[in-house]
Amino acid sequence: MFEIVTVGALTAFFTAVGNGAAGEMGKQALVSTGALVRRTLGRETPAPASPVGWETLARELHARLSRDQQQNDEWAQLLRSMPEPALLLHPGAGLPPATRNFTDRQQVLKQLTREAVRSAAGRPRVALLHGPPGIGTTAVGLYWGAGQLARYSDGQFYVDLRDAAAENGPGSSAVLLRLLLKMGVERDRVPPTEAGREELYRRLTAGRRALVVIDHASSVAQVRNLIPATPEVFLLVIASGPAFALEAERIAVPRLKDRDAVKMLRKVAGPEKVALAKPQLPALLGHCAGNAFALKAAAMSLLSQEESLPDPGDGALGRSPVHGMAQALCRGLGPETARLCRLTAVAGWPAFDADLAGAAADVALEEADRMLAEAAATELVEPLHDGRYRFRPEVRRLLADAAVPEHGIAECVAAVSRALDHLLDRALHAAHAALPHSWRVEPAPTDDRPYRDEAAGMAALRAETANVIRAVSVAHEYGHRGTALKLARALWPLQLKAGYWDEVLPALRIAARCADEQEADSAAAAALHFQLGHCLGELRRWEEADREAHLAVAGERAAGHLRGEASSVELLGLLSLSRWRYGAAYERFVEAEHLYRRISSGQDGAEDLPRALALAERHQGRALRGLERSEESRIRLERALDFFVERGEAYNQGRVLTDLAETLHDAGDDAAALARIAEAERLLVPEGATPHLEYLARLRQRCEAAE
Repeated sequence: MFEIVTVGALTAFFTAVGNGAAGEMGKQALVSTGALVRRTLGRETPAPASPVGWETLARELHARLSRDQQQNDEWAQLLRSMPEPALLLHPGAGLPPATRNFTDRQQVLKQLTREAVRSAAGRPRVALLHGPPGIGTTAVGLYWGAGQLARYSDGQFYVDLRDAAAENGPGSSAVLLRLLLKMGVERDRVPPTEAGREELYRRLTAGRRALVVIDHASSVAQVRNLIPATPEVFLLVIASGPAFALEAERIAVPRLKDRDAVKMLRKVAGPEKVALAKPQLPALLGHCAGNAFALKAAAMSLLSQEESLPDPGDGALGRSPVHGMAQALCRGLGPETARLCRLTAVAGWPAFDADLAGAAADVALEEADRMLAEAAATELVEPLHDGRYRFRPEVRRLLADAAVPEHGIAECVAAVSRALDHLLDRALHAAHAALPHSWRVEPAPTDDRPYRDEAAGMAALRAETANVIRAVSVAHEYGHRGTALKLARALWPLQLKAGYWDEVLPALRIAARCADEQEADSAAAAALHFQLGHCLGELRRWEEADREAHLAVAGERAAGHLRGEASSVELLGLLSLSRWRYGAAYERFVEAEHLYRRISSGQDGAEDLPRALALAERHQGRALRGLERSEESRIRLERALDFFVERGEAYNQGRVLTDLAETLHDAGDDAAALARIAEAERLLVPEGATPHLEYLARLRQRCEAAE
């Protein structure tokens, strides 16, 4: 008798692989699992697309394994070699600092504490703090959290959705990504699917004592998946606006009473300043209506102006206190500073520096820097870090709405155009520096080299990600379609090298539509469909990815661009490979090779042709392994390996050696497989490729057990 691998163990394994880590090794595990499934069942079995499908496959395999001890032992060894990863919840940076000028709100603080300490009784601990813009919802949450460090010994995790480039904020999967990164999960270990991310979040927090704060949430869909299943995890959702339909303890943050408003003024400006301005206080308190932002801005103005408080004036009547105070602050600034703020606000940049603001307002860098410092001193803009600033959402809307009446449509449109040109120039230089030899990156607009190397280019592109993504949408809205396409193309290094798939996806969708509107059969449109297909494939949205890749093939073919067509056909092959359609994948890789070989001297891609052919051979070898054609697989992989050895590309050598080791293991030559594993480990240790090395360690364990 032998112990049969259970249906439950197989289902759990398939679910883990299907929702597994993103990146190269997540895909490697998926493709290798499919090869073993085919070998066990004796036929090609496309990867299931749902949890029910994975369970059905597990039952079918279980029935086969119960009759074949050798296959059962192989699966048992595979499952043993892939233990549950150690899940460590890293406390990280915690919450941002609370304000020094916090005043009153005792009732709200008591309500939060009551929800945190009540008997769980099977009910998750969730609170929704809400109130009108500027009332102080974030300040309340941070102040309360600062006093709860002892209660939440496993960490406090803060995600602010306000800086999202998308107008309506990120979706639930992207929110989970942000939270997992805050919890210390490396980006290439975050599952690409929403289901996988939610499961990882729940496993990380199971049995923990932690506070999760999601600030500036705008819908229940963003946070529903975060409702904790463990009693000592508290989810605090903060909404700047009305409450939404979240199952939570809803806590409204009220306006400050007049006596508390005066206390706050005294804390910020000092009692002497407030005493000198006493005659103006009744009118100011009426205009501020207990709004914390309006009161703090008034106090900051009092600090810088001898004995006067800003007067919101009649224009504030009937409007929010935030609008009224923003208007007053603009009147108190110099006209050029107010103009710069209005013109910068028009496009809704998530963050900006003096370079970007100066471009929008067409003023010199030094002047823009001085103006932003002046505006920050009055609370009209918020300083961030590295010389960057941002607007409060309500303030930005007020400034943008006022820009056209104050400066005219033509000047506002010109401001947006100047800002787009500035961002495009910055993005193209950064992208070119990050991927200097990639034909998928637009050439840099000038010979200037503002970034010294690839690392500096990537760092600059990362820092500007949210603005570049926003710029794609703005360029499309303002009819700058060519700019939108170039900006989207500049995102390629982020999705290829940094795994920013969730972040760039909305911009790529817009750019692909924009390209089709402009010229559907152009090489530019095809390139955008390729980028979108690649991004969707990395997120395992297979059907959508397949459609985009087919559009890319058709567009490149219509444009007569052989290199682009071959690359897009290759993408179709990779998508098939990941879905365990090995026959279709092999056909695509052979087709791609034939297309590459049609590239003649002097044509685009001729210089990189040897490398493209080596990669095509590697992919053919992987597909042939899935088809159980081990000898053919080995020959192609060894030819690809020879090329990368000659070029000295250590990481690509490591990738091919891993493929070879798995092919040799399948063929029963475990001694040769172990030798290849040792070679790969030697090459990859200096590269710091930790996930790849972990994968090799598991493969080594299986080979040693089979010897």
